[in-house]
Amino acid sequence: EGPIGVGKTTLATALADRLGGRVVLEAVEENPFLPGFYQDRKKHALQAQLFFLLSRFQQQQDLFQQDLFNQVTIADYLFAKDRIFASLTLEPNELSLYERVFEELGPRVTKPDLVIYLQARLDVLLGRIKKRGREFERKFDVDYLEGLCRTYNDFFFHYEETPLLVVNTS
Repeated sequence: EGPIGVGKTTLATALADRLGGRVVLEAVEENPFLPGFYQDRKKHALQAQLFFLLSRFQQQQDLFQQDLFNQVTIADYLFAKDRIFASLTLEPNELSLYERVFEELGPRVTKPDLVIYLQARLDVLLGRIKKRGREFERKFDVDYLEGLCRTYNDFFFHYEETPLLVVNTS
């Protein structure tokens, strides 16, 4: 887990290859609200967050039904990550609605055995975001990314649900 551009997918894929496990990747490209979100955050934040929350929940449910305990599974996201983004992007009334949905879904998701929190300097993150060349990230808001990094640090400073490993990928 970690902010945009930190290397979550790269690490998850490498670990799955090394451990002979399956990799579960966040369906970023499938979110139809994400391009609009990057153009007008206030207008598209709730739709983007709810889409991510529900698609991650469905993905986690599918894993559970495939008997999660028979092989190593590596995901490039933590289910609770969406709360980090929601706290940054949603208006108070929207956040309240979002939290109600999250509270219904969260307990039905299996907790990971280990969470790896990846950090990197802001300039490194911006370089990686630019390098991967996603169209909707072309005009990336530096202040948003900086706030996201602060919120991630705060979240993981207080995180106690599972074992946690922190790695700087700069």
